[in-house]
Amino acid sequence: MDNNQKRNITFFTIGLIFMLSGIEYAVILPTIWSYLQILEAPPYFLGLGLSAFSLSGLLTGPLFGFWSDRSKNTKSIILFSNLFEIAGIGAGAGSSIFGFLTRSTLPEERAGIFAAVMACRQAGLLVGPAFNLFLRLCDFKLGPFVVNKYTSPGMFMCLLWVLLQFVVLATFWDVLPLDSEDGAIMMEMKREDGDEEEAPLMGSDEELVHTYRAVDSNQPEISTSTDNEPVRGTQNPFKNFSASREFLREEVVVLLTAQFITLFNQTALETMVTPLTQHYFGFGELGNSLMYSLCGVEVILGFFFVRWLSRKVADRVVLAAGLVICCTACIWCLIFLCNPRGGYEWKLSAFIIGVFLQLLGLPFVAVSQVSLFSKVTAEKTQGFSQGVRRSVGGLATILGPLWAGGLTNNLYIMLGMMLALLVMITVMTALSYEQLTEPRLVQCAESSESGG
Repeated sequence: MDNNQKRNITFFTIGLIFMLSGIEYAVILPTIWSYLQILEAPPYFLGLGLSAFSLSGLLTGPLFGFWSDRSKNTKSIILFSNLFEIAGIGAGAGSSIFGFLTRSTLPEERAGIFAAVMACRQAGLLVGPAFNLFLRLCDFKLGPFVVNKYTSPGMFMCLLWVLLQFVVLATFWDVLPLDSEDGAIMMEMKREDGDEEEAPLMGSDEELVHTYRAVDSNQPEISTSTDNEPVRGTQNPFKNFSASREFLREEVVVLLTAQFITLFNQTALETMVTPLTQHYFGFGELGNSLMYSLCGVEVILGFFFVRWLSRKVADRVVLAAGLVICCTACIWCLIFLCNPRGGYEWKLSAFIIGVFLQLLGLPFVAVSQVSLFSKVTAEKTQGFSQGVRRSVGGLATILGPLWAGGLTNNLYIMLGMMLALLVMITVMTALSYEQLTEPRLVQCAESSESGG
């Protein structure tokens, strides 16, 4: 099996991992509210429960990313992380996976790969409610454990994560990054061919592929001879690394803010939607499961549309379009959902339109900000950087449900804050639009030496 086949099978396995995380979310989320009502818990406990779901990812993301950058052994990290999922604690290897994908893809194909992986998670959200159709019928004992419609989702997901361990063992390879050994060999062969022309300071996209490293957007990078050497496991990617220099640049701050606001709003709405549908439309577990299934169809189609669109336009254009859609959706919800009027049909129609608009903007913002972030941060420490990004998102998924859980009866305040955040990030994106692009100026070591 050649390296390209291993790469494709590994990408398929990554898609399966994300799909399973989506199934887990869709299987468990529709039953949480009903279970809490049995315990006579107040509404804010729903927010607490959903926030706790994200806590481990917040804490472990940078650690797993750091481990990935140092070891370049993503497979072991995934297997270790899955043990925590099986135990029900939860730990995210997502930062390691995104770092692996960044090292293993070209910049021009990266947004499409990220969109496909994220679509896999949404496919899990689509498939998950189908499992609830039979899990809700469970009513038996397994030794000392009572298995019913509230406990069966957790046991079912434990079984799936165990099976995934064997899949990862058989079908995941830490394939060689595209700009690593292969790229170095190709460059050495070109040098040995005896070209008399000096390497240009400015080259085409194809010429920049193997020498790209994320740099300060205001300065060209001057690569030393070691930058073009194969990446070895013994090298320390954090040598001369500065967190302030890496993460306090304008474009990085904008993208991290976009990550936080997007997930804050998304999880706040997810927290609000089940009490809202129960109150106005009488939805139970089955109704909510079908609703999440339909939402999954829309988001999957949205991700594949963004996958196509990313080949036509720049990531920053996709980001701007997504923010405009999200602002429109939030305004619609403020007008029509906070104090719904009219009959059942009109209320349901207004709710469907609001949900449709909210989900329409999600793929645009999610894919573009992840793709841009991978291009404006250093590739050699990409796992750690993605861990920081996911920790910012983890903080959002903790605060979002807490915010919404206590304000299910005060939608004007809840949605008003969400709109204010969206307007803020839209203005930030507009002001930093010129910086939201991958660095283009790359200077090779041999050209700098010949220039001297």
